[in-house]
Amino acid sequence: MITTEINSEVLCLGYSIYNSSLEYLPNKPKLLVNTINQYSYCIAEEDVDFKKALLDSDVLLPDGVGIVLASKWLNGVSVKKIAGADFHEFQLKRLNAISGSCFYLGASNETLAKIKTRLQKDYPNVKVGSYSPPYKPNFTEEDNAKMIQEVNNFSPDVLFIGMTAPKQEKWSYTHNNQLDAKIICSIGAVFDFYAGTVERPNKIWRDLGLEWLGRLLKEPKRMWRRYIYYGAVFAKYLWKAKFSRSNEVRPKIR
Repeated sequence: MITTEINSEVLCLGYSIYNSSLEYLPNKPKLLVNTINQYSYCIAEEDVDFKKALLDSDVLLPDGVGIVLASKWLNGVSVKKIAGADFHEFQLKRLNAISGSCFYLGASNETLAKIKTRLQKDYPNVKVGSYSPPYKPNFTEEDNAKMIQEVNNFSPDVLFIGMTAPKQEKWSYTHNNQLDAKIICSIGAVFDFYAGTVERPNKIWRDLGLEWLGRLLKEPKRMWRRYIYYGAVFAKYLWKAKFSRSNEVRPKIR
């Protein structure tokens, strides 16, 4: 059972950022959880559907030092970074304590098998289901129907979606009402981190707020654009917000 209190949020760059302990998630029949970082913020400025999915999240976690610094610089409010991996670990501990269930939607069958093997050791009380959707830029109606069916046949307490941003957030937002799961969260790279197919930077890097640098050094060809190019783009957005006062809350897109 999730303990509840008044949900604490901070308005930053037009988004309501969650700023409380994960023990105090909103008590709703269904919870749509997403994360935001400097990269996803920049992409959302170019993709209206992605932006809508983030704005309409029930919980939007500050998954990145860029958002943490933005809140402090623009609003003078400190927020604690909560990565998708942190949310994943919290939910697994909770589910293990109550003998709950979770479902992994995304990644390859090989990666999903490694996740299940590790879960059996780390969280033996958790019932686990999974499905690997086809690898393609856009899903067909048949693909979507199959994915929804696989999830609903299992009816998990928590649905973890890992199909990379912004695809995963837009998919979960579009099909939210069709999915039989209490908590739906898009956590992307966490699938690979937990499976061990990609090594997450260690705790020292994370505690220093340099997890991004650790990932950049490990995968420079894949990550340079995310962290270097979009880092500069994000800095421009911050500068504009700071001096034009555009960091005021913007209405949700309907």
